[in-house]
Formats: sequence, structure tokens, C-alpha cells
Amino acid sequence: MENITIQVDPKIAKAYREADVNKQQTMVHIWNLIIDEMIEDDNFEGIVQEIRQEAKEKGLTSEILEDLLKDE
Repeated sequence: MENITIQVDPKIAKAYREADVNKQQTMVHIWNLIIDEMIEDDNFEGIVQEIRQEAKEKGLTSEILEDLLKDE
């Protein structure tokens, strides 16, 4: 892995900083999936569907994702 710096909403930055290590790793994995798909495919809707399917297959429910992304 390699580090980069990106600008995010303050709410997202706060949630990431305050999350435990496991949640941070999950967030990074999700971001990597999204960005990787975006650079490989210009069809955003297709990207979203693929990410949803992969997340579902790995047990990431919408409730878990919402919990990860909510402002704690």
C-alpha cells in the first residue's frame, strides 16, 4: 500500500480518526474498491452495482456500511 492525501468532508475525516483500527481498515478497503473500479471503468452506475455485489458477498450489509459512515 502507498499513502496519498485527499480532501474529504470534515464529518468523514472525524469519523475516520475516531474509528477503531478495524473500522479504519474497512473504510480503506471500501475506498480502494471504489477508486480502483473508477479508474478501470467509466460507467459509474456499473461501478456502484459491482461494489454493492462484492460488499454483499463479503457480508457488508447496508446497515454495517451506514454504521461505518455515520457521524459518531
